[in-house]
Amino acid sequence: MISLLNMEINDKVAIVTGASGGIGAATAKLLGENGAKVALVARSEEKLAKISSKIPDSMFIVCDMSNPVEIKAMVKSVKEHFGRIDILVNNAGQGYDASIEETDIENYHKIFDLNVIGPLTAMQNVIPVMKDEKGGTIINVSSGTALMALPNMAAYSSTKRALAQISMTASMELKDKNIKVSVIYPYVTLSDFEKNTIKSKPEEVDTDWINHLPHPPDSSEFVAKVIMNAIMSGEVEVFAHDWLKK
Repeated sequence: MISLLNMEINDKVAIVTGASGGIGAATAKLLGENGAKVALVARSEEKLAKISSKIPDSMFIVCDMSNPVEIKAMVKSVKEHFGRIDILVNNAGQGYDASIEETDIENYHKIFDLNVIGPLTAMQNVIPVMKDEKGGTIINVSSGTALMALPNMAAYSSTKRALAQISMTASMELKDKNIKVSVIYPYVTLSDFEKNTIKSKPEEVDTDWINHLPHPPDSSEFVAKVIMNAIMSGEVEVFAHDWLKK
């Protein structure tokens, strides 16, 4: 029996950014398992090639999601290759741990370009394509930290809060064009995200932090399912757990 999810996703063309590992890779695999034609996007060619080789009808594009020129070229390549774009999953991002006083402006610009400008640029380039196709789905992966005020997290959480606001506004603006826009709030996820986070004081990092969490971390596969549910439901704000809601 074909599942409702498979019917909804089958033959759709999906772009997944940050697809070289973690949530992005898990989402790309799950989309592929349900019949989607997936374009995997990230900076690591070797990792993308390995993951893409296991997903039928997929392609991969090496792209710096903080570079608007590369993003525009990436979207154009996907459209030319598959002929359409139905789903965009903006997942690429990077963390930054620093107090307000010690937040380095250059580093803040760096993560703002990746976490906010990158997804916005991708949206601006796929929206005209989706309008031509009379519909589509955009999923922006924010963070549970966007809902909280946490010490040393202002820079990162503010970028994810900005992405959430962009998402909710876009949902209103594009509703009559049959383009659904959702923002996802994941909890701490088991991936290389923390390893790749910029840290203002690496020597003070608590290497045992994961054991101090109030709730156990989620797997990337769990978050991928949350994303798939958002694609199905079209709900504007999607929380990985109910307790993340205010």
